[in-house]
Amino acid sequence: MVAADERDPGAAAVRLAKRLAHAGLASRRAAEQIVAEGRVSVAGTVVTDPARDVAPQEEISVDGRPLGEPEPRVVYALNKPEGVVSTARDTHGRRTVTDLIETDLRLYPVGRLDADSSGLILLTNDGELANLLTHPRYEVPKTYRVKVRGGPVSKQALRALREGVQLDDGPTGPARVEALGDGWLEVTIGEGRNRQVRRMCEAVDRPVLELRRVAFGELQLGELAPGEHRQLSAAETERLRRQALS
Repeated sequence: MVAADERDPGAAAVRLAKRLAHAGLASRRAAEQIVAEGRVSVAGTVVTDPARDVAPQEEISVDGRPLGEPEPRVVYALNKPEGVVSTARDTHGRRTVTDLIETDLRLYPVGRLDADSSGLILLTNDGELANLLTHPRYEVPKTYRVKVRGGPVSKQALRALREGVQLDDGPTGPARVEALGDGWLEVTIGEGRNRQVRRMCEAVDRPVLELRRVAFGELQLGELAPGEHRQLSAAETERLRRQALS
């Protein structure tokens, strides 16, 4: 940790949640929640407003531990197995995606995959990138291979999935849906609602039997076996960032 008198006194103040995200604590949204829960103190005083400006020389603690300097930014691609939860920690003691990557960096997942789903999930300590890739405004596409019950899917059901179906939280946007045969579909969506693909399939009476994410934006799952991971190159990370902003 850099002492206060070693920091640049001329550097601009930033919002507390942004400072936490830049330090690799969590995504910006998760950092806002951590602050709201009263877990963060600035100069010894608990702060619950994530928009509070903090100067570079102000000491910040989270859960009583000093916040370190920003970590080097990394992004990992992981093939999440079924049964593993997409959180940094789990109150029920279940295995999490962060348990599958051995590192001293504080990683957190970019979005979520259901525990009973598998496939490509990203983990990072780059809060700004995580926000770009998950915020509804940017609509970064995600592609899934889906096995549904009931055999071949009718043209009418495929058309409904493509044009949008009514869910309990509103209609879905247009999706790219291809029938692969034997009850398998490839579904690409730009939205990121909770269990959205499963609910879309249920809306056309084709409950999901198996769901695997195979692409996040331009990034493909590739040959990663379940439980395996790899660190993305700087070029791959930059392509994801550009796609979100395009």
